[in-house]
Amino acid sequence: MTTVAAFMRNTRGREHFPAKNYLLSPRYTCTMECGESVEQVVIRPGMTVGELVAAMGRAGAYNGGALARAADIYEAMLRDGEVTRFFGLAGAMVPAGMGRIVSDLVDAGFVDVLVSTGANLTHDIIEAIGCRHYHGTASCSDVELRDAEINRIYDVFLPNESFVRFEEFLQERFDDLSPRAPFTVRKFLSEIGESLPSGILASAARRGVPVFCPALADSMVGLQHWLFTQTHRPVLDALGDMQDLLSLCFEAKSAGALLVGGGVPKNFIFQGMLMAPRGFEYAVQLTGDRPDLGGLSGATLDEARSWGKITGTARAVTVYGDATITLPLLVAAVRERLGV
Repeated sequence: MTTVAAFMRNTRGREHFPAKNYLLSPRYTCTMECGESVEQVVIRPGMTVGELVAAMGRAGAYNGGALARAADIYEAMLRDGEVTRFFGLAGAMVPAGMGRIVSDLVDAGFVDVLVSTGANLTHDIIEAIGCRHYHGTASCSDVELRDAEINRIYDVFLPNESFVRFEEFLQERFDDLSPRAPFTVRKFLSEIGESLPSGILASAARRGVPVFCPALADSMVGLQHWLFTQTHRPVLDALGDMQDLLSLCFEAKSAGALLVGGGVPKNFIFQGMLMAPRGFEYAVQLTGDRPDLGGLSGATLDEARSWGKITGTARAVTVYGDATITLPLLVAAVRERLGV
């Protein structure tokens, strides 16, 4: 009796079940070969995050494998002394408790350029002036929350009182800065950071790390600036940061990016390399969005190669999943390897 395995090994079997050179299109072929074997993950008491990520890498499958590859790339990027390191921050990361991870990376000297959504910076300021985000639930009446003056970010609650204090703080800062206006957004955020005791903006101000927020108008900070301009002249120059960003891109000997989410920060970081003579050599993207809907947040890094945003030889990987899981694991594993 001829077994299926024997059939697949004989000449006729190879004609029906080819092991190599699958035809993908008139221009491309794919050589199909087995790589290293998948190792089963062993969990043991006392193992470190770095050891867990390494075990996931030896398994090598799906997004666990991608996370392990991301750790290798991010480690190489941080060890490369010639690299200008960009960090893109999108999504509601600060309300979810991820802000300290970012500010600690800034304090450790692992971020040279930070690009953020206005929302994350709004919540960073709210935390820095002494307000807090609270555990809540997604299974609730949002109408009742509105009546109770509580705002919901999925399962995180934020009372309106926080925005009252946020408004008082920002209106006072706008008033202080008005005589020296206009400010680029980067310079304005530096001034704000210098007046805060803690958080992402405070760490960036101490370290001299530029913080860009190209869509600041799309945030509570933007609304507060609009409110200020009803009785005062504008403080902010919305487009002035382009010169600073492009100067950083042109001056970089080499560049790498860690992108949390996508959106405006991802595009702002990548578009600078469209004008510069070279693309990014390292890129790690943590996203929960799909690539097949055409949105930038889910767009693959390979797609970015076609634009010249990252080089054809760049080390790059996308990890699909919740960034409140993947970011802590990635940073903890890499900092463990670096010993800092």
